[in-house]
Amino acid sequence: MSKRPRSRQQELFVQTSALPQSPGHPFHEKLNEILAAHGFDDFVEELCASYYADTRGRPSIPPGVYFRMLMVGYFEGLGSERGIDWRVADSLTLRQFVGYELTDHTPDHSSLSRIRQRLSLDVHQEVFNWIEKVLAKEGLLKGKTLAVDATTLEANAALRSIVRQDSGERYEEYLEGLAQASGIETPTRQDLAKLDKKRPKKGSNDDWRHPHDPDARITKMKDGRTHLAHKSEHVVDLQTQAIVAINLCGADEGDTESLPWSLIQASMNLQEIILDEEVRKQLDPGSFIAEVVTGKGYHSNDTVKALQRADIRGYLSEPDRGRRKWEKDREAQAAVYGNRRRIRGERGKALQRLRAEYTERSFAHTYETGGMRRTHLRGRANIYKRLCIHAGAFNLGLVMRKITGRGTPRGLHGLLSALIATWRLLQRAFCLPGKYLARLRASIQPMLRPIQRAILAFRPPRPVFSTGC
Repeated sequence: MSKRPRSRQQELFVQTSALPQSPGHPFHEKLNEILAAHGFDDFVEELCASYYADTRGRPSIPPGVYFRMLMVGYFEGLGSERGIDWRVADSLTLRQFVGYELTDHTPDHSSLSRIRQRLSLDVHQEVFNWIEKVLAKEGLLKGKTLAVDATTLEANAALRSIVRQDSGERYEEYLEGLAQASGIETPTRQDLAKLDKKRPKKGSNDDWRHPHDPDARITKMKDGRTHLAHKSEHVVDLQTQAIVAINLCGADEGDTESLPWSLIQASMNLQEIILDEEVRKQLDPGSFIAEVVTGKGYHSNDTVKALQRADIRGYLSEPDRGRRKWEKDREAQAAVYGNRRRIRGERGKALQRLRAEYTERSFAHTYETGGMRRTHLRGRANIYKRLCIHAGAFNLGLVMRKITGRGTPRGLHGLLSALIATWRLLQRAFCLPGKYLARLRASIQPMLRPIQRAILAFRPPRPVFSTGC
């Protein structure tokens, strides 16, 4: 038995042959092949050329590396740039994915933050549109039947730090002023809590704001907590599950108010990608946004009338409002009755089931397992930049799922493990004694050998460490 060394002298020189090497992960290798086949690095370098100076200074980070590291945030479930920086620096596989050797220093979080601040919203939006072009070329984007739904993202701000819109007072100072005005000279915490409990509309966004994140709004989350948050609205293609557009707005903004802007953003994205000649051959611009499917929160007279005027078939779930009178607005009556007839049909029910599945799936992948349910950035512009690349990585996962059967590295590894376990079970079953099983094994074994070789060839290899011998 040997003992663990308590101290060790650092080597002055290390041979390159003695450095650890990784064969990489087949998921990341295939993803890099797809990006290279469509010219991703050339596109982003030309797009970001005006943001890079020719003067010497701190070593620059290629745009392809920056956007790949943000994609790592989605595939590895990391919401913060510090976590992305640490993960890429620690993993040999991710170093190979972004294009860094073991002797190279990976970009730190401050460099990622500086690049994000310098690159405009339009640059991140162009990268998202470029990924949509890849989807269209792979047949994974149609743009005809779209579903719209929204969720809340917890802001990087605390409620205890909010201040008054007019005077800038903190919440506790404001309560102390109210207590003194009511006759309590030295109020205690119990007095303040009792006074605050009886006040109506004490958390109004018209009266309060966060000093460091004015875009955050006070709202009630899905789990019942009251928190500062943002609202993220997804426009999802129901034929392919692709995210067509993202709209980031205030958490206190109603669904009927944000829906037009989401559809406008989706229309702009589709019109942008149709400019590509190869995409134009596969998509029909005349069929864009022909059907829109939403939940009950989006239903209103103005919404259904606007969709009817735009020649869009709406499938909006209608809340129970009781018996209504239509003498003053016959146009709304015709639009509401037409929408009611559609949602009660077989196609309407099928589209509502798909909407509930696909939109929630996009939320689960991008925000729950993707690590963006709680934002680590402040300011709607900064958050939207991250969301563009985050949703773009989700769309790239659809391409990978079409090719490999799984959309994430962990999912691919789990699929291969399940296939190998199934193969081993079959092997054990055929190895049982018996005259009939022996004959069956002899007849089936030659057919199973190619499958076994294919599985073992596609299995992610284990990291190989060179000893330098």
